[in-house]
Amino acid sequence: MSGEVKKGNTAGRVFELAKPLCDELGLFLWDVRFEKEGATWYLRVLIDKDGGVDMDDCEEFSRRFNKILDDVDPISQSYVFEVGSPGLGRQLNRPEHFEVCIGDEVRIRFIRPVDGMKEVKGILTGYEKPKVTIRLEDGTEKEYGLSDAAYVKLCDDEDLF
Repeated sequence: MSGEVKKGNTAGRVFELAKPLCDELGLFLWDVRFEKEGATWYLRVLIDKDGGVDMDDCEEFSRRFNKILDDVDPISQSYVFEVGSPGLGRQLNRPEHFEVCIGDEVRIRFIRPVDGMKEVKGILTGYEKPKVTIRLEDGTEKEYGLSDAAYVKLCDDEDLF
């Protein structure tokens, strides 16, 4: 065990380990989740790239990252390791999510109504923490505080319903 990456929570430590490999493979590290479902812990690494990831991308990353996990051993308990795409309709959480999605259509669901609306949809035109700027359907741009949002998601899955 090298002990190089020890600070922060488990997902944060794994994120630090996964980022250089993603960069090397031309992938975008979307998120790392370490979550318990029933009695089983899951380590989920979500990767992306322009045009989307495929099984070969997931397999290559998984094969190489398994070696890193074995060498560094950042997680003491047993877990299931999964690699996949963040999928359609993905939630934007990290600053880099907002930055990479500028120009894409998003939906903001508010915790409490803002300007009488429970949610808005439009083109993400700007991000400056802790606010996003959205171009609404009528062409106006409006700034919203992320602290008012229950979530911000891409609208890339709406034509599937």
